[in-house]
Formats: sequence, structure tokens, C-alpha cells
Amino acid sequence: MTRPQTTEAASYYFKYIDLITSEDIVATIHAQKDETARVLESISEEQSLYAYAPGKWTIREVLNHVNDGERVFQNRAFWFARGFQDPLPSFDQNIAVQFAHANQTSWAQLVAEFRTVRWASISFFQNLPDEAWSRTGVASDNPFTVRALAYIIAGHVAHHTNVLREKYGIS
Repeated sequence: MTRPQTTEAASYYFKYIDLITSEDIVATIHAQKDETARVLESISEEQSLYAYAPGKWTIREVLNHVNDGERVFQNRAFWFARGFQDPLPSFDQNIAVQFAHANQTSWAQLVAEFRTVRWASISFFQNLPDEAWSRTGVASDNPFTVRALAYIIAGHVAHHTNVLREKYGIS
């Protein structure tokens, strides 16, 4: 498989795609499950309620966002891979965070949810027919290929893992 070209997603998403250097995206998504879970499991319930500045998300809200984002990107990949042509709506992360009430969900539950959502992504992409990877569709008024969405899923997790390290002091 080749890496996504600049025509396969809006330029905004290349901040995620460019974080992934591997051309074996399924193996990358699979490896990230355990790597990311190890980072998440190093965070205590108490620490997970930390926000590095007023108005910024808590660590629980960040993970909830990662889980929501993966579901959205995976749904888009499913939609396009299966040949549906209807455009998909945008996803407003701030509305999702507001209504998720992640700070009332235990950290352990959010980490378990990450693993569950990631297993769904792994299963979906492992079983994808070769021709489906290049199928296209429109979401948020932008064109995407299924391949680009797989890279976005991996890059989105890498991005937020970096944020946890750099802004929240998680090692």
C-alpha cells in the first residue's frame, strides 16, 4: 500500500497523516493499540481529571475525543469502502465533548473503550478488500479516500499522544 497523496484528504488532515511514516497502516494501527494503552494506563484516575490550563480539556476529555474521533473516521471509511455515495456531515468536536460528560466516566472505562474502539478499527481494516482502499467519498465537504482515513485514525492517536506528553506531562 502507498501513503495517501495530497488529493486524498483536505490539507488540514495531513498534520495527522504526516505523523505516520509506515506504509503498513494496518500494522501501525494494531501496534498503536498496545503502545497507546501503556501510556494511558500510566495515568491515574486523579491525574485523568487534570487540564493544563483553564478552558482546556481534561485528560479524560482528550481520550473521549480520541475515541469519538476514531469512531467518526472509521464510520467514514466504512461508508466509502462499501460504496455509499451520499456525503457525510461534519463532526464538531466541541459539541461532542460538551455532551459526552467524560469527566463523569471513570478513567478505566475510557481506557477500556479506547481498546474496544481500536479493535473495531483493526478488524475493519484487516478485512478490507484491496480495491476498497482507494474508494472515495465526501465528508465535511472534503474528499477522502479510505486509505487516507486509516492514516488519519493512526495520526490522530499519535497527535493526541504527543499532546498528552507535551502539554499534560505524561511520559
